[in-house]
Amino acid sequence: MEAEKRIDFKFPKVGQRIIRSVCAVFICFIIYYLRGQEGSPFYSALAVLQCMQPYKDSTAKMAKQRAIGTFIGAFWGLVVIMVELYLLKDGMEMTALTYLIISLATGCVIYSTVLLNFKDVSYFACVVFLSITVVHIADDNPYIFVMNRVLETLIGIGISIVVNSFHLPRKRNQDILFVSGVDEVLLTAEEHLNPYGMVELNRLIERGANITVSTGRTPASLMEAIGPIRLKLPVIVMDGAALFDIRKKSYLLTCVLSYQQSKDIIEVLDQSGVGYFANVVMDDVLVIYYEELRNSAEQDIYSKLSKSYYRNYVKRRLPENENVIYFMVIDLKEKVAEVYSRLEREGFTKEYKILTYDSKEYAGYSYIKIYNKEATRKNMLENLKEMLNLEKSVVFGTNPEVCDVLIQNFDSNGLVKTIRKLYEPVKFFK
Repeated sequence: MEAEKRIDFKFPKVGQRIIRSVCAVFICFIIYYLRGQEGSPFYSALAVLQCMQPYKDSTAKMAKQRAIGTFIGAFWGLVVIMVELYLLKDGMEMTALTYLIISLATGCVIYSTVLLNFKDVSYFACVVFLSITVVHIADDNPYIFVMNRVLETLIGIGISIVVNSFHLPRKRNQDILFVSGVDEVLLTAEEHLNPYGMVELNRLIERGANITVSTGRTPASLMEAIGPIRLKLPVIVMDGAALFDIRKKSYLLTCVLSYQQSKDIIEVLDQSGVGYFANVVMDDVLVIYYEELRNSAEQDIYSKLSKSYYRNYVKRRLPENENVIYFMVIDLKEKVAEVYSRLEREGFTKEYKILTYDSKEYAGYSYIKIYNKEATRKNMLENLKEMLNLEKSVVFGTNPEVCDVLIQNFDSNGLVKTIRKLYEPVKFFK
């Protein structure tokens, strides 16, 4: 009898956005009572929820849009009220003509946002306009509602900005470089970013934390995986063979194999009957040389990655005097084991850094990657610290031998909590 599958369910973590939204809405009600219950807290609470964004810059952008949309909608709402009161003199009755005027004015609202180059606020402006002209146009004094509508929206916007900017007093340790692994650390088992971890990391970076990543991936693969994280510092890529500036798309430092070393490696690979990809950096462009696609895994890799803007595959032998960052071989496990044994017998494993591991994507296949002996993440980290003039570092990863903080079970939330605790501990007054 087939064993029943166990389903592990965890409730999502209550994030700061939820907590801040609850507090902000409550403040809206407090201000409503302090104003003598004048108007309606519904509109200020609505503005708070719309403006409460994960980041300060997105909160400011949303607040601006909400304010502009409110003023445009309120303006055209006043125009319709004045037309009804002073031109048609219908006593604010909802007639067929009134509906026609409101519909036409809705077009004016949208056109105004286009004319003023605020197309993103058209929805907000229409919501304000229709709430005035459809819901409250028949009030005894619709002018009061228009003024309250604008005031309540501005109150909600102000509360959202204040609440989203509030933080407990903290000491910021800007003399520490935090270095995170990528696979099984930042990424989930499905190779996605954890939403909570992503938002909190971006908040820490926004507040000045020195955060970077160290990975075996190429810059292209890294950016595809963690693009939403707004890293500002250079990143360690290709298992320590290169230091890459994500913002400038530039290689700051590389640790390469000389052309003569590359020729020796290619000779062994040719004699072993396996293909290879030789990764070379030319003027900040990653060029990948290959001679022949010998198996289905190589063909699939080429088919998927050759379309990338950041990768340039060239079918030819390695040009003379080109320095290689690393060689990559993928073939059947048995073949890779034979090649590695030969490299070991001929002393290559002592002269170079050679990694071999099974492929997760291609069943029955394994990889070999060959680097300069000095191309290590530890060495490149020391170079980065010297470049940033930092002495302290905390490395997060899955290998207890090379990291300071061990991350297990894809716990990116634990990673973020630890960084936050180390970077900005709460500072209590003495």
